[in-house]
Amino acid sequence: MYLAGVDLGGTNTKIGVLDENGEIIKSTSIKTLSSNGPWKTLERIWAAIKKMLQEKNIDEDDLQGIGLGIPGPVVDNSVVSSFANFPWDDNIDIADMMEKITGKKTKVDNDVNVIALGEAVYGAAKGYKISVTVALGTGIGGGIYIDGKVLSGATGSGGEVGHMKLVRDGKLCGCGQKGCFEAYASATGLVREAISRLYINKNNLLYKSIGGKVENLEAKHIFDAALEGDSFSIDLVDYEAEHLAMGLGNIISIINPEIVVLGGGVAMAGDFLLDKVREKLPEYAYSEAVRNIIIKTGNLGNDAGIKGAAALLLEK
Repeated sequence: MYLAGVDLGGTNTKIGVLDENGEIIKSTSIKTLSSNGPWKTLERIWAAIKKMLQEKNIDEDDLQGIGLGIPGPVVDNSVVSSFANFPWDDNIDIADMMEKITGKKTKVDNDVNVIALGEAVYGAAKGYKISVTVALGTGIGGGIYIDGKVLSGATGSGGEVGHMKLVRDGKLCGCGQKGCFEAYASATGLVREAISRLYINKNNLLYKSIGGKVENLEAKHIFDAALEGDSFSIDLVDYEAEHLAMGLGNIISIINPEIVVLGGGVAMAGDFLLDKVREKLPEYAYSEAVRNIIIKTGNLGNDAGIKGAAALLLEK
């Protein structure tokens, strides 16, 4: 049995063929070229899948199905309500379209839900019945896995943890509202806080490390300087840990997962950040929910989207 997993991005699309053990036996990346429309985009993806099957001497009949991770809310593993960064109409039944092109069973879900599924089935949360995966990058995305299935919600927006509110009338978020988790604990939120402080205090290692060019500042610079003992940057890591603990504490209190998996650029700070988060969590989570909680970084890396998309075919 073979499955195909597709991680559809605004610029590039990653595609892989997996064997029955969930191992990627062949993968590739193509330009998405979404301006050509959904039908042509899906046709090109199918052509890439067929080429990989041929290269591995796999009969098309042995491909059991195709899973796609797409940036946007998805209803019933089929209809994409709206597309982030794609010039496509709303409410397109991508699964049905792909099945007509390929003749293969197809399931679709939001890209972060797919990453959460990948970590639950093949990655850091494998073996746990209830897990939450939080992607900490430019924004904050989340996926909630319960008893073999990712929670998509009534309108496909389940798991949008980045937009729960931490501060009433707080910092402006990219979604247009104020006080969101994402506005504080994402890489963007951390950098924004750092820049506001750097305008006041330039006597620190962080400012020197970027040559005074605050417009080039990235979250990695902050963590690197903190690891070198820069007190200014350590204060920023504490700021990040405080808000991350607050957001995760809310999630943990509501979902009561066995494990929380963190991914994305901010999570790459590793235990330097996570130890601070673990220390602060009891202040923000119900004591029973946080008692035995495991918090770790994901281990699928760039393969999470491909593996998670393929795992859609394995959902109950």
